[in-house]
Amino acid sequence: TMKWLLLLGLLALSECVIHKVPLVRKKSLRKNLIEKGLLQDYLKTHSPNPATKYFPNAAYAKESTEKMENYMDAEYFGTISIGTPPQDFTVIFDTGSSNLWVPSIYCSSLACAFHKQFNPKKSSTYQATDKTVSIAYGTGSMTGILGYDIVKVGSIDDTHQIFGLSETEPGDTFVFAPFDGILGLGYPSISSSDATPVFDNMWDHRLVSEDLFSVYLSSDDKKGSLVMFGGIDESYYKGSLHWVPVSYEGYWQFTMDSVTINGKTIACADSCQAIIDTGTSLLAGPTNAISKIQRHIRAYDNSEGEEVVKCSDVKSLPDVVFTIHGVKYPLPASAYILKEDDVCTSGFEGMDLDTSSGELWILGDVFIRKYFTVFDRANNKLGLAPAV
Repeated sequence: TMKWLLLLGLLALSECVIHKVPLVRKKSLRKNLIEKGLLQDYLKTHSPNPATKYFPNAAYAKESTEKMENYMDAEYFGTISIGTPPQDFTVIFDTGSSNLWVPSIYCSSLACAFHKQFNPKKSSTYQATDKTVSIAYGTGSMTGILGYDIVKVGSIDDTHQIFGLSETEPGDTFVFAPFDGILGLGYPSISSSDATPVFDNMWDHRLVSEDLFSVYLSSDDKKGSLVMFGGIDESYYKGSLHWVPVSYEGYWQFTMDSVTINGKTIACADSCQAIIDTGTSLLAGPTNAISKIQRHIRAYDNSEGEEVVKCSDVKSLPDVVFTIHGVKYPLPASAYILKEDDVCTSGFEGMDLDTSSGELWILGDVFIRKYFTVFDRANNKLGLAPAV
């Protein structure tokens, strides 16, 4: 399902070759749980907090264990293969983490039984290590071993790539998840067990011509969502890219100026820190600030414990405007209200996280669907422009 140009040998850095990796939208975890009559029980027994994915103990602290969260409505996935002959896996391309891992035959957890499992014995190019990996989640965890193999993304062979083979995935967090594993696209500084991230390994081997990648997430099932490695395709956005400096080279973090509704500052009055995260479905922020937004968009708790609005109200709801590096990025209700099974759910989620810079916002898929995003590692900056 992915379309990359095959590169034979090293690319000249002057070339501008874009490798497009199509992403698909699959049935969400929420949909799976509804069909099995398990949504209400899941919400009662799980309290997902997106803050657990970031800075597990102290802000900007590098830990051997990186905390992440399984977001219930994650929807965008791509297919990669590992080994020789190739074994296929569906993964989230996640800019909010930096490790690649997939389930393995060594895993006895129920979640692994429900997903594809990598078998190193069937790969002639697999190289074992004595290293382990342990990643804690807000509602579960995974542990495993690290190994090396060829990771094929489209038709690019990412050789000698280190990745995690899960041995345990306790609990039911990933049992009904519509993906097998995660491919992290954050900075190496937050990689658990110091494993080299996939994009860094590709750049080190000059498999991409520019040290950047970009993301386009479609707002419907007709247009193809893409991760683009090594370049920028102007056909996926309107106008010009506005560049934002990265304020912390771990997650793709930057300084946001303010959050306003109808010209009135609702939150982030004196600037705040934010993160662009493809691995988060919703748009998360401090609980008090998100509560104000929910009131302005007339959201309320339903019987399932979700924040919903009346679908008939959507057209009359205000834009929520995020000002970043002096540029306004409005989100209309059509972007922040998610409709599924005639239920209109708010795309905002409250969280609380203390960092050395104060409150933290997570701009997930709700934001990225509206704004094409370039992740520029060479210059440590983000490029944003309205998506087509």
